Parts: sequence; C-alpha cells; structure tokens
Amino acid sequence: MKRLIRDFLRSGLVQRALGLLAAEYLRLVWLTNKFSFEPPDVYEQVEPQMPCIFVFWHGQHLMTPFIRIRGSYRAKVLISRHRDGEFNAIAAERLGVGTIRGSGDHSGSFHRKGGVGAFKEMLRALEENWNVATTADVPKRARIAGLGAIMLARESGRPIMPFAMVTSRFIRLKNWDSTTINLPFGRGALVGIDSVSVPPDADAETMETLRLRVETLLNEATRKAYAAVGRPEGALG
Repeated sequence: MKRLIRDFLRSGLVQRALGLLAAEYLRLVWLTNKFSFEPPDVYEQVEPQMPCIFVFWHGQHLMTPFIRIRGSYRAKVLISRHRDGEFNAIAAERLGVGTIRGSGDHSGSFHRKGGVGAFKEMLRALEENWNVATTADVPKRARIAGLGAIMLARESGRPIMPFAMVTSRFIRLKNWDSTTINLPFGRGALVGIDSVSVPPDADAETMETLRLRVETLLNEATRKAYAAVGRPEGALG
C-alpha cells in the first residue's frame, strides 16, 4: 500500500497538480506578507553586477522565486533530477523562473546525478545573461556550504550573492534541512550583505577561504532576516 501511495504521488499528473498548487500558495504568501529589504537599496546595488550566482540555504528556498519581483530579471534555478524535485521545478516555472535539472553535489555521485551537465548548463546560462540560483549546502549536511557555487564563480567570473528570504509566520519541518513552510499574513524580510568574487586562478586554499566566507554571510543574512521580522529564534546557524 505504501508503495502504491508513493507511486501515485510521484505520477506526472499528481506532480503537476502539486507544483501548480504550490506556486499559487507561495504567490499568496508573497502578496499577504509585508516585506522589508536590507539594505533598502539592495536591488540598486545588485543590478549593476548581474548576471549573478544567487545562493541560499536549503530548506529556506520556498520564497526565493520572488527576489526577481522588482524587475524583469531572467533567472534559472538548479533543481534535483530526483522525482521528488519534479513538482518544485513545475512550481518554479509557474512563477517565471527557468530550471536546470541536476545535482549540486560534488561528491562521488556528482556524475551519476547529472552534476556535470548541470554545471555546464549553469555556465551557459550565465554567459547568456541569465542569473543562476542554487542552494549552497552540501547535500544532507544543512548549513555547510559546498564548493559548487565557488567553482561556478571561478569558471564564469560572475559574483556570488548570498541572501536570506524569510517570513515571520512559518512551520518548520523535522527533516535534514529543517525545511521552512512560509505562511501568509505576516511580515517578510529579504537580506543580502555582501557579494563574493572568486579569482579565475583561485587555488584550493583560496577556494576554501571563500567557501567559508559564503557560509558566514548566509548565516549572518539568515539571523538578520529573522530578527527583522521579530523571530530571532527562527534563525538556524
């Protein structure tokens, strides 16, 4: 019975329905939360540096399609090839964000999960003036930044923009990344602190330093965002 239920939920028709429902629910959340921005001129600071590599923590990703709401920015997001990621891809596309399917994992399963192809597609997207968005975490290791975005920045020459986007009302799941389900009728905050650039000749030591810098900025942005909506206890660091 469990297998039948799982197969039903993973069917194409159900995944599409879930994706469309998720997109419209998130649109409701966006419209019914009053968002603040830190710094207030964050868009004016970021726009001249586009296209950029936007990174955020896994589990804090649901509202991220709305960072492009202030303009007609072209953006693509990396989403897992796993069937459970299908409705996420449908929801993102419904909200006007393009998708790149593959894994950001740079472990031994990188090739098997389509990581090489996805990495090349992200490079092409940046070359074609698309912004690219991806989670920063090492898979199954929440709040530990991986080298994926650092490698992409080194190869593309584009800056990394770590940010956090939260709401004051939410439900937090008890899974590996503590997924936050944002709720309507509250306050929201988008916080970006600083960009990170990676030299084209960056060696392993430099890349590790910059990886830690991205991790620090994401944790700081997350803490500031929750403080801005009056929920400092909501931050995970």
